[in-house]
Amino acid sequence: MFKWEKEFETGNALVDEQHKTLFEIGDRAYELLRNDFYTDKYDKIIDIIHELKDYTVFHFRAEEEYMLKVGYKGLFSHKKEHDGFIEKFDQIDYNRIDQGQNDYIYELLTFIADWITEHILIKDRQHSHT
Repeated sequence: MFKWEKEFETGNALVDEQHKTLFEIGDRAYELLRNDFYTDKYDKIIDIIHELKDYTVFHFRAEEEYMLKVGYKGLFSHKKEHDGFIEKFDQIDYNRIDQGQNDYIYELLTFIADWITEHILIKDRQHSHT
């Protein structure tokens, strides 16, 4: 589901490599959704959520430092988007995950896919070409 395509390239090699890692995490979440051998996916879902949050915090920090370095004028609004992404993970209802594991993975995948479409394809390209 999460396959890196040339269209996702921002022109910044460091940012692109970090985005590829985000794709890999998303793809693992998709594989977990498709895996019918696990009767209880809760721990694996939590692992993916923590990995995704930790990696995005790292990635966003690196991206924001780059934007600051190149004098990107949209840094403040871009950072607010990053903060909103992280906030989504701070508001996770762990009981809800346990009650509907596949539904929750699907919602997470939809959120990530929408973020990739909106943020990487549009917003990240703006600062990478400054």
